[in-house]
Amino acid sequence: MFDLHNNQWPLHAPHHLTVPETTVDFNLSVSASRYPDKNAICYYGGAVTYAELDRQVSRLAAYLQKCLDVKKADRVLLYMQNSPQFIIGYYAILRAGGVVIPANPMNAAAELEHLAADTGATLALAAQELLPRIEPLLNENRLTNLIVASYSEYADMDFDLPLPDEVRLPAMGVSENKHIIPWAEAVSFDGALDPVKVSPDDLACIPYSSGTTGAPKGCVHTHRTVMTTAVGGVTWIPQSADNPTLVSLPMFHVTGMQNSMNGSIYVGTTMVVATRWDRATAAHLIEKYAVSRWVAISTMVIDLLNDPDIQSYDLSSLDIVSGGGAPMPEAVALRLEKITGQSYLEGYGLSETMAATHINPLGHGKKQCLGIPVFDVDCRILSIDGKSLLGPNEEGEIITHAPQVFKGYWNNPEATEQAFITIEGKAFFKTGDIGYYDSEGFFFLVDRVKRMINAAGFKVWPAEVESLMHKHPAINEVVIVGKPDARRGETVKALVSLRKGHDAEPLTPEDIIAWCHDNMAAYKCPKSVEFVDALPKSATGKVLWKDIQARERQRLELR
Repeated sequence: MFDLHNNQWPLHAPHHLTVPETTVDFNLSVSASRYPDKNAICYYGGAVTYAELDRQVSRLAAYLQKCLDVKKADRVLLYMQNSPQFIIGYYAILRAGGVVIPANPMNAAAELEHLAADTGATLALAAQELLPRIEPLLNENRLTNLIVASYSEYADMDFDLPLPDEVRLPAMGVSENKHIIPWAEAVSFDGALDPVKVSPDDLACIPYSSGTTGAPKGCVHTHRTVMTTAVGGVTWIPQSADNPTLVSLPMFHVTGMQNSMNGSIYVGTTMVVATRWDRATAAHLIEKYAVSRWVAISTMVIDLLNDPDIQSYDLSSLDIVSGGGAPMPEAVALRLEKITGQSYLEGYGLSETMAATHINPLGHGKKQCLGIPVFDVDCRILSIDGKSLLGPNEEGEIITHAPQVFKGYWNNPEATEQAFITIEGKAFFKTGDIGYYDSEGFFFLVDRVKRMINAAGFKVWPAEVESLMHKHPAINEVVIVGKPDARRGETVKALVSLRKGHDAEPLTPEDIIAWCHDNMAAYKCPKSVEFVDALPKSATGKVLWKDIQARERQRLELR
């Protein structure tokens, strides 16, 4: 067991975390019993108490069971932006005995089709503004029913801050399609909920994490693995019912899901939910609701601090500003400390670990650092050739054995087998990230074994984008690389060779980019396209993407 970091351990935290032997949705029942009249959610002037949240979750869960025949372990897509309905839907799926399949709201039809086909999900809870993207799956019989939510039903249209366009959409009425069900109908169901016997080791959530094989892979998580980081997060960084949290990270992603939603419900605090990121709105919400905890990626912090009116907001209620996803530039961290008095507390985790395995200790963390392994996490550095464990300041692949590590990739035993290595009789997950630890046991990220592009905290996997772009009739070959960007870290760039015969219909880079926006999530789309006659290849015919990537970085250095 790696223990070099024990001298850095927070004084308030136990070295071993005993996780409750309960399910995730039980946490809501407990908080509703403890704090029935406390606001669980504040949403653009609207509010939902813990008692009402629990009641709506039970009603929706009963509807899923009685009207849509959801049974234990059935997978259900949850396709929404941050909203009260996301929280209600998430917990209702679990309470009905189902498994949550969180879908990125930026996903297009082809990506949604893969999620439904891979998991066998036939039901989705979707937001009104996303209906045009997911309705084709209903028409193609991939899905049998859609419950459609309108954010405006939970917001105050006269709220004193600007509302996102999606929130202003009037509530959807009854659809001519009987398989499209209005949210209000589902949450007003008064039938009895059938108890479902679910154990901590039953399935709870399958977030999707793309890999180098091109197709996104489902990370299988149980109630126990979800509980581990939800409880661990509020133990490592203490949170109570009196610590309102700003929910600006997307809840479909494990960081927002765990640190902003599940952890908050576990302790019974108020979640101040924002559907879309807007720096002025975020600052006003912090001031209005005396937010004390904000989990954010570095680009959100940078954007907030760049607001010319930043000094006019009262941000003094903030006690914790934490996050990860991309390193926080030191200059920005110093500005944050100057304006708010708070250091940015960085951590590290993956979809496969249901959020954090490493977090900096409160009070003596290090900048641009992943932190130290948290409760019961055994983390090592493995040589790139996979043959030996390395010591301090030696760079290799980060591997992790921990109670929050996923149970494997859904329906993909080959990828699961490749993701683990057995050392000292324990299964370690191979993260694909290159890093090292220093003499005090703090871990640092250096590079990535996998071809991941980190675009402002969004993980983009080149093979997946390439696979989607190959559907374009004019594209012969394509390779995706990361283009260094001063603000976003990296942006996506495509090198494309065109099929012969398309010369009569000249295409521009802008044409390719526009097509991509019609066929995939915006954050995956290339920001630049370069046409080439042919892609460089090795003697075995493999595209030399590493050479292309190195050339892009060299171009930046020559500027």
